[in-house]
Order: sequence, then C-alpha cells, then structure tokens
Amino acid sequence: MTNKARLTDELNALYATYVESINDAVAADDLSLAAELADSYDRDAIMLMAEREGRQDLLSHFGLTQDGGRLSVQRDTPLRRLVKSVAALRSA
Repeated sequence: MTNKARLTDELNALYATYVESINDAVAADDLSLAAELADSYDRDAIMLMAEREGRQDLLSHFGLTQDGGRLSVQRDTPLRRLVKSVAALRSA
C-alpha cells in the first residue's frame, strides 16, 4: 500500500501556498504579480485534478490545452475576484 496524499490535501496545500504568495504580492503592492499568481493557481489546481483523476480530456472546458497551455478562455474565480477587489480599493 502506498502512502499517496489525498487529492483534497494536495489541493489545500496548493491553495495555501498560493494564498500566501498572493498576500505577499499585495503587501508589496505588486497587484500585477498577485493577479498572475491567482491565474497560475487556477491552472495548477485544474492540472492537478485532471492528472490525478485521469481526465485530461476535460482540460479544454477549463481553457487549457492537454499540456497545460492556455486557450483564450478566461474564467472568473474567487482568487481573481479578490485580486480585482484589492486593486479597485488601492486605486480609489
């Protein structure tokens, strides 16, 4: 029996890492980096789920190619909304 981490544990760890990095970027007033990190989190989380579940065939539904490249689709996600909100507050 292998000691493989559960997908939810891996996703939680990935999320925590990105949230910390995004918070650091916001604290440094680098909102473009924060937005880039939010975008990267979405990609990395979707790729992790697809890989673990063996469902790379669904990547195009999330705006990704089989190798993780971006299609032209841009999704609205909680981290992206948070970064947009902080940017709007900082510019006001």
